Amino acid sequence: MGIVEQVGPAVQRLSVGDRVVVPFNICCGSCVFCSRGLQSQCETTQVRSQNKGAALFGYTSLYGSVPGGQAELLRVPQAQYGPIPVPADGPDERYLFLSDILPTAWQSVAYADPPDGGSVAVLGLGPVGQFAARIARHRGYRTIGVDPLPERRALAGRHGIDTLDPATVPDTAAALIEMTGRGPDTVIDAVGMEASGNPVVAGVQRLTGLLPDALARPLMERAGIDRLAALTTAISAVRRGGTVSIVGVYGGAADPLPMMEMFDKQVQLRMGQCNVRHWTDEIMPLVQDPSDPLGVMDLVTHRLPLDEAAHGYDLFARKQDGCIKVVLTP
Repeated sequence: MGIVEQVGPAVQRLSVGDRVVVPFNICCGSCVFCSRGLQSQCETTQVRSQNKGAALFGYTSLYGSVPGGQAELLRVPQAQYGPIPVPADGPDERYLFLSDILPTAWQSVAYADPPDGGSVAVLGLGPVGQFAARIARHRGYRTIGVDPLPERRALAGRHGIDTLDPATVPDTAAALIEMTGRGPDTVIDAVGMEASGNPVVAGVQRLTGLLPDALARPLMERAGIDRLAALTTAISAVRRGGTVSIVGVYGGAADPLPMMEMFDKQVQLRMGQCNVRHWTDEIMPLVQDPSDPLGVMDLVTHRLPLDEAAHGYDLFARKQDGCIKVVLTP
């Protein structure tokens, strides 16, 4: 999020001095995928050398090696479409999360597509999981958030969300089935490959991380495996014929899945990088609403200057000092 300092000749919709939010994915807005609401698959910016979708800010060569937004200044490709103009007044946090986590959470609930009056379980109450649970509840679904950290459950509870501590039950999936009768209509996996569980896989990942990049990268691309504790819980918990919406990131190329259970239960899966610009027009009225129905002003736990970014990452990774969301200010 920032102020426009300069515009190129092809950018007609922005002016110097405009306040904008820049989505994390880079897209043109006019290709066949963008026109279908799949901006994360933009044909103009696809990283074809890696057989990947649209380029992303601040990622490795896997998604284009485009310098990211945690800097004093940022060059924005495809600025004729990507940046989202926002009002010049109001606190940053009212609009900042339009760049990533709020549309990501919105898409996870849209993809989950629960029936009217249905139930949604959200596995993982990090920043995306918090918003996914709030969005689900805002839409009138019974919502259960699952997370082992008490501060995350407390934050979700402030927004009227039922919570479950997986450490207090022998089987999280069984507990969710008992709470909902047949199992939640939809389960959102907001955890992804960093899930706790499966110490063997965790050990392999740590060993891979010690290898030189030239060895580790092809190994992960051909034989990488994720920690699937959250995903397998979601598959076991969701009711028959229900939907699992995967918003947590996975990077493994050889993940084993319980195909018999998935087939038998007729589980539907939806997943993918967020198509940020597809959802922003729907979300904007809610973030501008003075009543703050999605609680965008109640998420940040730490505010740090940009030169303390490494400390902020460390706090979040180690889950120390009650850290749930860090905002960096240049």
